[in-house]
Amino acid sequence: MNLIERPPTIVRATLRLEEATALDKPVQALEPAIRAWFGTGARASVLRGDWLGHSVHPLLTDVVIGTWTSASLLDLFGGGESSAAAQRLVGSGLLATGPTVWTGWAEWSAAGPREKRVGLVHAVTNGLAVSVYAASWIARRRGRHGAGARLALAGAAVSGVGAYLGGHLAAARKVGSRHPTYDMAPL
Repeated sequence: MNLIERPPTIVRATLRLEEATALDKPVQALEPAIRAWFGTGARASVLRGDWLGHSVHPLLTDVVIGTWTSASLLDLFGGGESSAAAQRLVGSGLLATGPTVWTGWAEWSAAGPREKRVGLVHAVTNGLAVSVYAASWIARRRGRHGAGARLALAGAAVSGVGAYLGGHLAAARKVGSRHPTYDMAPL
């Protein structure tokens, strides 16, 4: 049996998520506020990256994920003298979540219904990851570096799910702003 005949479990689960009409009510409840805050006018244009020619959101996700991954690498391989740097990296990632979320909501507001369902789960998953990383930062701040390191690893697992869904939206479903010239350019 080849992969085309039977897609991997995660692909099948993601396709089911796209079709989960139970998510339509929460999507519809959020849409007016998200559109008002992030989806229209000059603010939306800036957040979507019209000035750059493509979406800003993936660039910012790299900052968040990169700082958090770096913190975990220091936790695992840096020794005790790296604990302050790991804490600063977790904190830096937390600070970067605001603009990252705003750009994500701007992209979400222009997406289709299937993509909005996945995007909502992506946002909730990432919100959970942010909460776990905030707990990691607080534990570290209180001198409980080991607990902070363990929480960061848990946050990485949750964030990985969110990152998968975000990657699905960007790569498989092509959600993301881009200049129309890219659509007309030869491959």
